[in-house]
Amino acid sequence: MEGRTKSLLAIASDIAEGFITVNPLFLKKFPERDLKELHDVLIKKQRQIRTEPFPFNEPLLIRKRNIKLQRIHQAIVVIKNFMEGKV
Repeated sequence: MEGRTKSLLAIASDIAEGFITVNPLFLKKFPERDLKELHDVLIKKQRQIRTEPFPFNEPLLIRKRNIKLQRIHQAIVVIKNFMEGKV
Protein backbone atom coordinates (compact mmCIF):
# COMPACT_ATOMS: atom_id res chain seq x y z
CA MET A 1 0.00 0.00 0.00
CA GLU A 2 1.33 3.39 -0.89
CA GLY A 3 1.82 5.71 2.04
CA ARG A 4 1.73 3.01 4.70
CA THR A 5 4.43 3.80 7.23
CA LYS A 6 3.94 0.81 9.54
CA SER A 7 4.26 -2.90 8.96
CA LEU A 8 1.14 -5.02 9.29
CA LEU A 9 2.65 -6.68 12.37
CA ALA A 10 3.03 -3.28 14.03
CA ILE A 11 -0.55 -2.40 13.10
CA ALA A 12 -1.75 -5.70 14.60
CA SER A 13 0.15 -4.98 17.81
CA ASP A 14 -1.35 -1.49 17.97
CA ILE A 15 -4.83 -2.95 17.50
CA ALA A 16 -4.22 -5.42 20.35
CA GLU A 17 -2.96 -2.64 22.62
CA GLY A 18 -5.92 -0.41 21.77
CA PHE A 19 -4.02 2.35 19.96
CA ILE A 20 -5.92 1.70 16.71
CA THR A 21 -9.65 1.08 16.41
CA VAL A 22 -10.65 -0.94 13.37
CA ASN A 23 -13.72 0.35 11.54
CA PRO A 24 -14.78 0.66 7.89
CA LEU A 25 -13.30 4.16 7.60
CA PHE A 26 -9.91 2.87 8.76
CA LEU A 27 -10.08 -0.07 6.34
CA LYS A 28 -10.99 1.98 3.23
CA LYS A 29 -7.38 2.99 2.64
CA PHE A 30 -6.19 -0.64 2.44
CA PRO A 31 -6.21 -2.55 -0.85
CA GLU A 32 -7.84 -5.99 -0.74
CA ARG A 33 -4.48 -7.78 -0.69
CA ASP A 34 -3.37 -5.85 2.41
CA LEU A 35 -6.71 -6.53 4.11
CA LYS A 36 -6.17 -10.26 3.66
CA GLU A 37 -2.62 -9.97 4.97
CA LEU A 38 -3.80 -7.92 7.97
CA HIS A 39 -6.44 -10.56 8.68
CA ASP A 40 -3.76 -13.28 8.64
CA VAL A 41 -1.40 -11.23 10.84
CA LEU A 42 -4.19 -10.64 13.36
CA ILE A 43 -4.86 -14.38 13.55
CA LYS A 44 -1.14 -14.99 14.15
CA LYS A 45 -1.10 -12.30 16.85
CA GLN A 46 -4.14 -13.91 18.47
CA ARG A 47 -2.34 -17.28 18.53
CA GLN A 48 0.76 -15.64 19.97
CA ILE A 49 -1.21 -14.12 22.85
CA ARG A 50 -2.99 -17.41 23.52
CA THR A 51 0.30 -19.34 23.68
CA GLU A 52 1.72 -17.06 26.36
CA PRO A 53 1.57 -18.61 29.85
CA PHE A 54 -1.77 -17.94 31.54
CA PRO A 55 -1.38 -15.58 34.53
CA PHE A 56 -3.19 -17.57 37.23
CA ASN A 57 -4.14 -15.64 40.39
CA GLU A 58 -3.39 -12.27 38.77
CA PRO A 59 -6.72 -10.69 37.83
CA LEU A 60 -5.25 -7.55 36.25
CA LEU A 61 -3.02 -9.55 33.89
CA ILE A 62 -5.91 -11.88 33.03
CA ARG A 63 -8.09 -8.86 32.24
CA LYS A 64 -5.36 -7.26 30.11
CA ARG A 65 -4.89 -10.51 28.16
CA ASN A 66 -8.63 -10.93 27.60
CA ILE A 67 -9.04 -7.33 26.45
CA LYS A 68 -6.25 -7.82 23.87
CA LEU A 69 -7.95 -10.98 22.60
CA GLN A 70 -11.29 -9.17 22.47
CA ARG A 71 -9.85 -6.28 20.44
CA ILE A 72 -8.21 -8.67 17.98
CA HIS A 73 -11.39 -10.72 17.61
CA GLN A 74 -13.45 -7.57 17.02
CA ALA A 75 -10.96 -6.41 14.37
CA ILE A 76 -11.07 -9.79 12.61
CA VAL A 77 -14.88 -9.70 12.48
CA VAL A 78 -14.92 -6.13 11.14
CA ILE A 79 -12.33 -7.00 8.46
CA LYS A 80 -14.27 -10.12 7.39
CA ASN A 81 -17.53 -8.18 7.09
CA PHE A 82 -15.81 -5.31 5.28
CA MET A 83 -14.23 -7.69 2.74
CA GLU A 84 -17.56 -9.47 2.16
CA GLY A 85 -19.25 -6.13 1.56
CA LYS A 86 -16.65 -5.13 -1.05
CA VAL A 87 -17.20 -8.25 -3.15
